[in-house]
Amino acid sequence: MTAREEERALVAQVEGHLLLAATRQEGRRAAARLVARVDWLTDTQRADVERHFEAEYTELARRSWQHTAHRAEQLRHEYEARYRSLRQRLLGYFLPACALLTAAVLLTLSARAPL
Repeated sequence: MTAREEERALVAQVEGHLLLAATRQEGRRAAARLVARVDWLTDTQRADVERHFEAEYTELARRSWQHTAHRAEQLRHEYEARYRSLRQRLLGYFLPACALLTAAVLLTLSARAPL
């Protein structure tokens, strides 16, 4: 692995940790808002609900990220296939057009050349 690839991998890993930390914090805030409305819970129950809510929130976010990454991979493959097809079609038109143009130029030049 080159130094550039290692650097990119490290940046991706740090970004992942930061994203996960932010998501957990969002989950904690959402859990706190939920248990604040349920005033009959004991402190232990409140902490338990907050912990479970945060875990579910984080899991939901993780599944959403996985779905997004999977869909992005699908789209990348679709676009690459489309690009290859378009490139082949363009090449299929371009090469014969160049051959015709070359033939026309050669015919024109040979017609003008003195015998």
